[in-house]
Amino acid sequence: MLISSAYAQATGGAAQSDTLLTFLPMIAIFVVFYFLLIRPQQKKQKEARAMLDALEKGNEVVTAGGILGRIVKIDEQYVTVEIAPNTQMVVQRAAISQLLPKGTIKAL
Repeated sequence: MLISSAYAQATGGAAQSDTLLTFLPMIAIFVVFYFLLIRPQQKKQKEARAMLDALEKGNEVVTAGGILGRIVKIDEQYVTVEIAPNTQMVVQRAAISQLLPKGTIKAL
């Protein structure tokens, strides 16, 4: 005969360890993603939230559009920013991207 018969082998305890070794690289990739991507992003969001909560009248800020100004009035959702003498604009509180040290606008 040219073709030999194929017989099924009995499975032993090795199948369970093979399953663990199969999922080990996926678990390692998730751990790397957590420490390199997810955790730093959560930390950055927490710092941004703390900065927005700490805004006060008189602070100098930069908006997301790059406009420098001084906070004149603060509401729950909106902030009135004075960008020039007698020129004010209302922006969403979330549109403030950076808090500047006092005196930055005068130094420019």
